[in-house]
Amino acid sequence: MYSLKNNIKIIPFVLLISVLNFLLFHYPFYQFVFNNLDYKSLNGINIVITLMILMVVANAFAFFLVFFLSRFVGKFLSVVFFIVNAIALYFVNTYHIIIDEAMVGNVLNTDHAEATSFFSFKLILYVILLGVIPSIYIIKAKIINVTVKRFFIVTSLTLLFIVAIAFVNARNWLWIDKNSKTLGGLAMPWCYTVNISLYYTHKYQENKKEILLPNATIKDSQKAVVVLVIGESARRQNFSLYGYEKNTNPFLSNTPGVFHFNANSCATYTSAGVKGILEHAHTDDLYEILPNYLERNGVEVIWRTTNWGEPPIHIKNYQREEALKKNCKDVGCNYDEVLLTDLKEQIAASTKNKILIVLHSSTSHGPTYSKKYPPQFEIFKPVCNTVELGKCSQTELINAYDNTIVYTDYILHNLIEDLQQLKAYKSAMIFVSDHGESLGEKNLYMHGLPLSLAPKEQYEIPFIVWMSENSSRQLKPNNELSQGHVFHSVLNFLGIQSPVYNEDLNIFK
Repeated sequence: MYSLKNNIKIIPFVLLISVLNFLLFHYPFYQFVFNNLDYKSLNGINIVITLMILMVVANAFAFFLVFFLSRFVGKFLSVVFFIVNAIALYFVNTYHIIIDEAMVGNVLNTDHAEATSFFSFKLILYVILLGVIPSIYIIKAKIINVTVKRFFIVTSLTLLFIVAIAFVNARNWLWIDKNSKTLGGLAMPWCYTVNISLYYTHKYQENKKEILLPNATIKDSQKAVVVLVIGESARRQNFSLYGYEKNTNPFLSNTPGVFHFNANSCATYTSAGVKGILEHAHTDDLYEILPNYLERNGVEVIWRTTNWGEPPIHIKNYQREEALKKNCKDVGCNYDEVLLTDLKEQIAASTKNKILIVLHSSTSHGPTYSKKYPPQFEIFKPVCNTVELGKCSQTELINAYDNTIVYTDYILHNLIEDLQQLKAYKSAMIFVSDHGESLGEKNLYMHGLPLSLAPKEQYEIPFIVWMSENSSRQLKPNNELSQGHVFHSVLNFLGIQSPVYNEDLNIFK
């Protein structure tokens, strides 16, 4: 290897850092490749070798272009890539995620408190060994550039070689295309550079202008309130209401007027899952969502949150946990119970007859499940107390997660008790999760896999409904619901007439 004191020509240098990038950061990529094709067959060997060659050559080509234009910019980007690659590899290895556009959105929508919950000594080791040490060599290397003529010769030949390799392997395009999401989500640094660009491009397009829905009409003057609780990472199979063997719903299972339905989420990450709950129809466009629509049409809307990642909320009464804690004195104020602070009083003080309250919780968000509930709710033991979930036994991990469901049960029970005291209102509570959660099944953790690849644990969610006795309402005999039922059911319960109302997506008779 070249000494740090020696000059090095640009072509061997970019090949060297491309090979380093390949060796240090692509074990998960090739693990997936070997697990999903017959690597002992002639065609399998051909695909593996082709992907290796293309990865090294294509990365070296990209580095070559940047370093030729500016060695300073080339070094800066290379250092950034190696450090971010190290962080990305840590998360891929630890939580078995795929860094696609959805996961990038999940990361960019994570707040500081949740981001710091992923910190570990192992992450620091990844950054130092795989990021900082190679970066020292990159910074100190004295690179000799090539002439413009040689630059065009090298780029032309490299492009010709890449095209030729791709053409020769044309019969393997189908396999690569079939697995493109996973392959693209594991190829460093393109998994995050390309998907960050795609995320912000789509975000810009979405936020150009919210498409307003047709005006709605309030049909009557009866007092009615709906509390929509958006759960976080709550998977259906761990609710005893759905037959889970551990009693994770001791309160709700004994509460009259509680009904539960099977449901699937429309995505496996928060921003898309919350959008699916709040929109009138599942679409890629940004239509006016439920809270914005109802407030514009005369309904009192209150949004309380300990979470993030929702679509743009355009209402006056938006309350984050920091504001709610000011009037909260109990130990539960440091957890999602804070969402209930003075809620009953706020409803009673409203001057409107129709009220929608959205509580956006974060109770079951990983990886620090054991920190999401007060100590008295640690019912199932032992629990996992590290962010490196793979180090915990599945029993410890599931115990910690199940305690978050017990705590969710308690919060919903308290909410129902508060609503029962508001005799002047017809009340309903709807609890639906944004998505599910993997807890080590198939060696997967947390959520965020593309829906087409995700296991059922990441999209099978609870849909729980409670109605007050004075509501005089019954539920349709549905077995399977979707997040799309929320919008139209809220309109129906509050007595809101709208051109976009869909009776097929209403749960109430």
